[in-house]
Amino acid sequence: MRAIAIARPGGPEVLQQVQRPDPQPRPGELLIAVQAAGVNRPDVLQRKGLYPPPPGASDLPGLEVAGTVVGGAPQDLAAAGLAPGDAVCALLSGGGYAERCTAPSGQCLPVPAGLTMVEAAALPETFFTVWQNVFEIARLQAGETLLVQGGTSGIGVTATLLAKALGARVIVTAGSDEKCAASLAIGADHAINYRTQDFADEARRLTEGKGVDVVLDMVAGDYVAREIQCLAEDGRLAIIAVQGGTKSAIDSGLVLRKRLSITGSTLRPRTPAYKAMLARALRERVWPLLESGRVKPVVHRVFPAAEAAAAHALMESGAHVGKIVLQW
Repeated sequence: MRAIAIARPGGPEVLQQVQRPDPQPRPGELLIAVQAAGVNRPDVLQRKGLYPPPPGASDLPGLEVAGTVVGGAPQDLAAAGLAPGDAVCALLSGGGYAERCTAPSGQCLPVPAGLTMVEAAALPETFFTVWQNVFEIARLQAGETLLVQGGTSGIGVTATLLAKALGARVIVTAGSDEKCAASLAIGADHAINYRTQDFADEARRLTEGKGVDVVLDMVAGDYVAREIQCLAEDGRLAIIAVQGGTKSAIDSGLVLRKRLSITGSTLRPRTPAYKAMLARALRERVWPLLESGRVKPVVHRVFPAAEAAAAHALMESGAHVGKIVLQW
């Protein structure tokens, strides 16, 4: 099969098309003929040598795919409610940048009716991540307010779409007026240009001083102290990346007085059983929203798989709104 491998740690140019043997599904896994694969920031970190795959995972990048089931033990197919030839999208621990990949059966979901393979490939990584952090861990409820840092990223767009569909109010931050406008067009109630406005002051103003109930943070660093300031009482801060650095100085007294919860998580190393639990929740709560058209993934650009380097360059530029997808 053709695959896109990381020749050595470095810039986008180290992504090279190679020939690899087809992977063989292990017990509990299905084999997928990949038609499209999502590009995500962890892929960029892995390419740079900063985010190695977990033990036992493929060394190829790629955490989400869409394609057709072409192999797997009968009991594993039955457990997933799938058959050979079925169209699926899947969350992986690696190996998605290839014409064939394997995935735990519990992490394979049917392609939602009405979606293309490219759109389906844009779902798993961000939808699993947002569902886990915003809804399972931070417990966002209808009527509450969510602040999303980086509203036009793949995660930011997904968080906006899901929170709005499930009855929450959404405030996002973005780095330009154009990106703020894009976030509003996607469905955010308010967008803050963090280069020209203080997001904490604006969040408090937009909530009439109450503060936001949940913050989804991909920045960390010095953002954490300001997020604590703009959280409401009993607010929840979910940190999922540290693009702004790993060190934060916070007012612990404010955490106590407001009864705040601060959580952090990484999904990639979690067990297949945990990810299967998230998949079941998505199938029950989110797949109907996708199939009804109330939620639709936002795909910024599709690249031929051989142009993965260009896709990574776009990801690193930050110029995209929504997802970047590779297609075979």
